[in-house]
Amino acid sequence: METGVGARIGVDIGGTFTDLVLSDGLGRTWFHKHASTPAQPERAVLTGIVDILQRADLRPDDLVEVLHGTTVGSNTLLQQNGARTGLITTKGFRDVLEIGRVRTPDMFDLQWNKPAPLVPRRLRREVTERIAADGSVVTPLDEDELCAVGADLMAAGVESIAICFINSFRNPDHERRADALLRQRLPGLAITASVNVLAEMREYERTSTAVVNAYVLPILQSYLQRLSDGLLAIGVHAPLLVGDSNGGLAAARTAQEKPVFFISSGRSAGVVGAARLGRVAGEEDIVVFDMGGTTASASLVQGGEISRANEYEFRAGISTPARFIKAGGYMMRVPTVDVAEVGSGGGSIAWIDDGGLLHVGPVSAGADPGPACYGLGGERATVSDANVVLGYLPGDLAGGGLHLDIDKARMVIERDLARPMNLSLEAAAFGVREVANANMARAIRAVSVERGIDPRDFTLAAFGGSGPVHACDLARSLDITRVMLPMMPGVFTALGMLTGDVERHFLTAMPGPLNDLNTAALEVAVTALRGQAEAALREENFTTEQMSYAFSLELRFEGQDSELPILLPDALDQVSLSWLRQQFLATYEAIYQYAADDAVEVVNLRLLARGARPGKLDFRDVSIADTDTPLRVAGGRKVYFGRGHGWLQTAVLDRRAFSGAAVGPMILESADSTVVVPPEGRVRGDGLGNLLIELTGETE
Repeated sequence: METGVGARIGVDIGGTFTDLVLSDGLGRTWFHKHASTPAQPERAVLTGIVDILQRADLRPDDLVEVLHGTTVGSNTLLQQNGARTGLITTKGFRDVLEIGRVRTPDMFDLQWNKPAPLVPRRLRREVTERIAADGSVVTPLDEDELCAVGADLMAAGVESIAICFINSFRNPDHERRADALLRQRLPGLAITASVNVLAEMREYERTSTAVVNAYVLPILQSYLQRLSDGLLAIGVHAPLLVGDSNGGLAAARTAQEKPVFFISSGRSAGVVGAARLGRVAGEEDIVVFDMGGTTASASLVQGGEISRANEYEFRAGISTPARFIKAGGYMMRVPTVDVAEVGSGGGSIAWIDDGGLLHVGPVSAGADPGPACYGLGGERATVSDANVVLGYLPGDLAGGGLHLDIDKARMVIERDLARPMNLSLEAAAFGVREVANANMARAIRAVSVERGIDPRDFTLAAFGGSGPVHACDLARSLDITRVMLPMMPGVFTALGMLTGDVERHFLTAMPGPLNDLNTAALEVAVTALRGQAEAALREENFTTEQMSYAFSLELRFEGQDSELPILLPDALDQVSLSWLRQQFLATYEAIYQYAADDAVEVVNLRLLARGARPGKLDFRDVSIADTDTPLRVAGGRKVYFGRGHGWLQTAVLDRRAFSGAAVGPMILESADSTVVVPPEGRVRGDGLGNLLIELTGETE
């Protein structure tokens, strides 16, 4: 076979499988699912790369890029196994992390407990220094005290230190000096200065962001170094790019320096890919739904534009960067795709509480030992086990690489759920499915109904290994009548990375009344940020023609706590104070349905700089290369479609052989995922490799 030109690999690590997609630069793609290795995530990545290169008959040196979405950062926060971290701050501000935003996520929840700070109080130390709000030095930095505090923290076993001084966003001299001194005196420690990750006002947000960065820094650094070394060992010399929380890509060294920007790495790439696919397919209003082995997430694409936010709180239960829900998690003030996530996935464990109620998740069986039906030692009933019992899943997953033990699935559902609840086997299994669907509907409502947006006006785009199995039932529960299942849905997040660009984020604080904004000073700040961005992108070998810049000025009403970004035109001579105020009022009213006639403040100038990757994947030119697995012969099996339909004999087809249109019930199987078309659902291909399903009738 002729070797491809400019081959690229996208890799996404999930809780159960590590997904890989290879594009050879001519539009031909191969995909592969490999069991994840949670203890050493890089092992699955490296083994998967070797396997997929062999299948495509390509050599390691044919690769020009490896694109990677990693869950190492989010798992570190979830499992609370980050570095032992210390915090050095201005005298009098030791308890900023404890105080937070002085609010709760739900004012009526009397049982809510605030998450423990990532840095315990005994490891939070103060030093003598003070910068005034205008940037002037009130009290010089006591360097001897700083070095003594740093040595004391190191003696206490600290591996990483965050530095956050009050008003350092106005004058970073003290923080930068402290950073340099500690690196010189304590070379074994990882150091994070807040101005290097978030040079803006608000001491709590800046402190929390710096602490999260410090907490995750040694873990992600070690992982990416092991992965880079492993790539070289298998002969891959291509650059490693890592997906960030905003859906872009950045060099691995950037992720190693500022991991807080990469906490939500993998899931954002799927949203960006879905938005790009939607524009090609003529679907610009999309609810993006991704269900994997451990979690399910939802996001919104409206008018082809992705919903984004500038902060994100990582917390148990449902995580969302919603504008209206504050506190309750670990705050990261970083650009991110606006995604709501719940702990419901194919591997989520079903259990009964002391009151006899059925729950699903958030604990997952993961890849080790996995669901009981995997036959790898799992003994707990999961969503996948329920789907096996109900007939939704085939006998083999991952292209035949995993044979499912149907009898084991039936046994654990019967033992753990059906008997204790005095239900039939199928009723218990279907109950697991319904509870999981209800959990996942929460995530979709969080990004739609709770934002004043009606999801019935949108198309549900579902992917992930388990997404197409649940998509139609989930859509019906929300009265969504149109479902889009993209090409290669089970590995779509990895595919989405291949369509991305490199992004770098820059910010300068410009606090003050809008009426006092000096447009000449704005031009100076724009020029300075553009210079920083251009230098950073040139380091990654982008030409001037490949660079693009999007500046936004963040404004708010005087006295408010949150701001809204106003995109600036390319020609700054079009910007006036009256134009900025008009744009802000229109944006505010579009979100909150009203706008006051109050004074407006400027907060920050923000720059999103992009480097357009040459050879990135275009959905209009994608073709799935022939796989080693032969086409499955059309057949059928009995599938349980709820209390209203019961068990129905259902046609089962190989998705590659499906064309035209059909009416369900029907199951379309492929090596990466299984598509369930319910009774009365009308399915057809759209000519781009996607499936569109129109839903009518009732759920049951």
